[in-house]
Amino acid sequence: MPDTTPLAPMTPHTAISAFNYLRAVQADDADAASEFAGAEPWMPELLVDVAERIVVPVTALPGPEAGEPCEDTFALEALGRVFVTSLRIWAQAGPDTAEGIAHAVIDFAAQFLTEDHEDVTDTLRQLEAVGVGQALDAHPAPTGAPHCRELPPTRSRRSKGWCDQLSVYSSWSRAVV
Repeated sequence: MPDTTPLAPMTPHTAISAFNYLRAVQADDADAASEFAGAEPWMPELLVDVAERIVVPVTALPGPEAGEPCEDTFALEALGRVFVTSLRIWAQAGPDTAEGIAHAVIDFAAQFLTEDHEDVTDTLRQLEAVGVGQALDAHPAPTGAPHCRELPPTRSRRSKGWCDQLSVYSSWSRAVV
């Protein structure tokens, strides 16, 4: 049976740190990646947390409105869980695993979430917008703090779909806690 334990909400700082690192690795900017990893000693664990927030909703079984799931949907859900578990085990090896985990997350985003006409950089920015938005919802700014500008909406229908899935998953996680 799949683990349905809700994820503890990330803080805005940890979400931003993880996505800064992902974008630095994706851009092959070793100096920036090293700086971001050095500033966050738990970077591998943060990346696994981000990966789980991306992978689980994208590979989860469809809801009852979608009808009976087929063997392929069960396989995809199981594959997503194996992927996240593998990343979690890999992260336990220490801080030197951050780059490999980042590449795995970037490859997942490129293969499952990026359409032909998009760049994975755009997809990572959309994921960051969703992740930081969820973190801000879970950790609102103190009363009287300046408001952040609105994040741009997603552009593609496929992207909109996975952004909706991430939002539903986040809402479910907060409701269960």
